[in-house]
Amino acid sequence: MEMSLPLSATAPAPAGATAVPDARGINLYRADPMAAALFAAYLPAPLMAHLAPHFERLGALAGGRLDELASLADKHPPTLSVRSRTGVDESRIDKHPAYVEMERLGFTDFGLAALSHRGGVLGWPEPMPPAAKYALTYLFVQAEFGLCCPISMTDSLARTLRRFGEPALVQRFLPLLTAPDFDDLHQGAMFMTEQGAGSDVAATATVAEPQPDGSWSLTGDKWFCSNADAGLAMVLARSEPVPGLKAISLFLLPRELADGSHNRYRILRLKDKLGTRSMASGEIRLEGAQAWLVGERGRGFQHMADMINNSRLSNGVRAAGLMRRALTEALHVARHRVAFGRPLIALPLMRRQLLKMTLRAEQARTMVFQTAAALERADAAADPQARALARILTPLIKFRACRDARVVTGDAMEVRGGCGYIEEFSDARLLRDAHLGSIWEGTSNIVALDVLRAIQRENALPALREHVARLLAEGVPAEPDRLALQTVAIERAFAFAERAAAGDHAHLARQAASALYQVVTLAGLRREAAFPGLARRARLADLVLVHRLAPRDPLADDSADHDPRFLELLDSQEFPS
Repeated sequence: MEMSLPLSATAPAPAGATAVPDARGINLYRADPMAAALFAAYLPAPLMAHLAPHFERLGALAGGRLDELASLADKHPPTLSVRSRTGVDESRIDKHPAYVEMERLGFTDFGLAALSHRGGVLGWPEPMPPAAKYALTYLFVQAEFGLCCPISMTDSLARTLRRFGEPALVQRFLPLLTAPDFDDLHQGAMFMTEQGAGSDVAATATVAEPQPDGSWSLTGDKWFCSNADAGLAMVLARSEPVPGLKAISLFLLPRELADGSHNRYRILRLKDKLGTRSMASGEIRLEGAQAWLVGERGRGFQHMADMINNSRLSNGVRAAGLMRRALTEALHVARHRVAFGRPLIALPLMRRQLLKMTLRAEQARTMVFQTAAALERADAAADPQARALARILTPLIKFRACRDARVVTGDAMEVRGGCGYIEEFSDARLLRDAHLGSIWEGTSNIVALDVLRAIQRENALPALREHVARLLAEGVPAEPDRLALQTVAIERAFAFAERAAAGDHAHLARQAASALYQVVTLAGLRREAAFPGLARRARLADLVLVHRLAPRDPLADDSADHDPRFLELLDSQEFPS
């Protein structure tokens, strides 16, 4: 595969430069040649102008100080103190100062968890649209992945509380989740998983009992609780004497009671994880903990699904950001590393590998903004089409982008070679963190099956068809020699997904989800190509068509990839340092 590539994230290396290229200190916003134009395509012009200096600042932090803090926090994970030295239970989690500094940057300086819920964040008078939140998160996560989980859960908890909580409950707790002062902030968490109830939520064993004061008492063990010392957590528990999901309700669990004492639950231990090592995930035992009902009794899973879906989109954003950081690092190495007398980027197989990485990374970014826009429309109006569209786009991005991140981060490590395998560079941390996205908030199989459920139960496929048609109509059209191929490929993808859902063919769920993801990103790339500065995204759409959707002979000569239309762009583009 050959086409337009961001050949360098920085200027060519000067004579005598180190043989081990190091991109530490670059501005990750400036190093991304399409970021500014793409953000502008999805943000209102006044908001884009207002946020531009904040993007610049965050890009510099992500490539410098924030990256240094992330590396420190990764090497010094949190620790748990179960009891004080006098034997008093305390369940205190001690975090490295580097992580605390990152918390202040993410929650307070940039207000990533609050900017969708209140005005005043970053000097903007109103709550910002999802696209703004995800653009900033996309930059932040390129340095630090672990903290983005608490940020996402705090944002998602606030959203779910506002949608389903009683007014008095919202009035009491929402200001704590969006507090501008770090010392007043209550971070959010989601305590759902149990040893016998992971994807099978109906198997939840934690019991909720009503109390005279209107609160509930929760008893049971939660097996995987990220951000374990959060100020507020959403918890699923069995409240009704019936089998299945109709027994499950949703509860808001505060860490501290009204009198300032710790609520009646203990953190038993912290998880020793492959990735996201900076952030505390633990096992929690609820011992009659006081909690408050959120929404209707017996509809806990339906209410929690709102929080889960928001978290799934956040997982997709994080996957896209990881891929972008990995690609930036790989491009820097390929431009500055010389082998056999030539820069790596001049070697045909390296160019092919970088192009594959670029395609996956840019597809994910397009899907982020398409899903964010659909979510905004769904929230703004009682439009069943918008809701159905958001309902299917969310599992699509969670399924495919998170799996692609594992590939791209692994390939970036390979580009750097042996140095990529050691912990002094970012590659190993990116690779470890990338594996999280395919597990949390639903494994790949679970999320692919959810795509079929969106088609079966919510009739989401017509909304997706209409969306794709609109994107293609408004975008740069395929060139005549590809138009017929594109029409056939898109129709085959929709027909395959419809057949899989209609026949309840679970074994086809992953294929169907992948095909729909390719269709949406193809159409999204063509639409983006119509915006100033983004014309080359039409070539990316061509590659999605040829290499992801159209039938291919695995032993065919790929000389067609050396199309002059790609080579011309490859040779002529200039990218900022």
